[in-house]
Amino acid sequence: MSEALMSTYARQDLAFERGEGSYLYTADGRRYLDFASGIAVTALGHSHPHLVAKLQEQVGKLWHTSNLFKIPQQEELGARLVAASFADQAFFCNSGAEACEGSVKIARKYFAAKGQPERWRVITFEGAFHGRTIAMIAAGNNKKYLEGFGHKADGFDQVPLNDLAATKAAIGPETAAIMVEPIQGEGGIREVPSETLRALRQLCDEHGLLLIFDEVQTGMGRTGKLFAHEWSSVTPDIMALAKGLGGGFPVAAILVSKRAGSGISPGTHGTTFGGNLLAMTAGNAVLDVMLAPGFLDQVQQRALRLRQQLAMIADRHPSIIEEVRGQGLLLAVKTRVPNSDLLNELVGQNMVTVSASENTVRLLPPLTVSDAEIGEAVRKLEAACTNLEAKLATKGAA
Repeated sequence: MSEALMSTYARQDLAFERGEGSYLYTADGRRYLDFASGIAVTALGHSHPHLVAKLQEQVGKLWHTSNLFKIPQQEELGARLVAASFADQAFFCNSGAEACEGSVKIARKYFAAKGQPERWRVITFEGAFHGRTIAMIAAGNNKKYLEGFGHKADGFDQVPLNDLAATKAAIGPETAAIMVEPIQGEGGIREVPSETLRALRQLCDEHGLLLIFDEVQTGMGRTGKLFAHEWSSVTPDIMALAKGLGGGFPVAAILVSKRAGSGISPGTHGTTFGGNLLAMTAGNAVLDVMLAPGFLDQVQQRALRLRQQLAMIADRHPSIIEEVRGQGLLLAVKTRVPNSDLLNELVGQNMVTVSASENTVRLLPPLTVSDAEIGEAVRKLEAACTNLEAKLATKGAA
């Protein structure tokens, strides 16, 4: 690793020169099947022709003007996201952490504007990941992310996931909102049942709270609908988006109902780079593809095929795979061996994936993945499991 870079990542000893569709290529020509998608970011695969063409066109015109001026592409993307969601308004920023922290600010400002500034606390859930800012590591409450950064930021009350009694007990006179991922991504692809999401909506309505959905990883078609919460027919008041929204270009958004955003006025929040012309061009190009008739139906079909194949592999290799998790193309296998062992075996099969908590390996192919590429991934996973079983047998014999 270059000594010029801070040691913030335990990087694979791999570098890629280019990508095409579901594949990545090294400088010496080796091809890897990409089932990580930059951690659910390159939703349309690599070098998608529509996304490339739109960005190339904009690059030659104008990159940045700041939000001191109107940005027509931003107005277009905001209108399209509002039309496709529960929301009435959109705010654009750069990352999932920004979107999540901005969501908390909007919730707190809503109550302050109503004359209730004491209502500022947010209930979050064990296993959550909302980003790495000082506030968001407090929201996630993961000790390994908190250690060494001083006192944990106040304002977050964490309860066990899917424990409605604990959630209700945590609501107090200072509570402003409940924030939840419909499926915990970094937490190990832990699903929140639809009935739980409906119960959280009911709790918020009963107590006058705002419901925040963190759909940074689950949104933008990843589960087979544009937003994961659509499966439960529950609507939030505020939603954070990022990752797949730009298809690989850094862009994030906060979507809000008119009520939830009523406390925001000029100067209460802002960003230098958020909503710039290149980011908005990317977001609009992604929506061109995702909102086309049949696209999300195809994601659902491919996801079902992959899920069924993963279940069969788990049945054939129970000593390696304990459980298959997830929805749509946000899938994971929980392993009985260290998840790093399976991840490394897959790299040896020229396939890249990404780990998560609870000893899981996430499988996050582009939403454009083909049936043939799913078949290739299944064969590589089968081979990796077979190799690990052989190693276990050798170790046991020794």
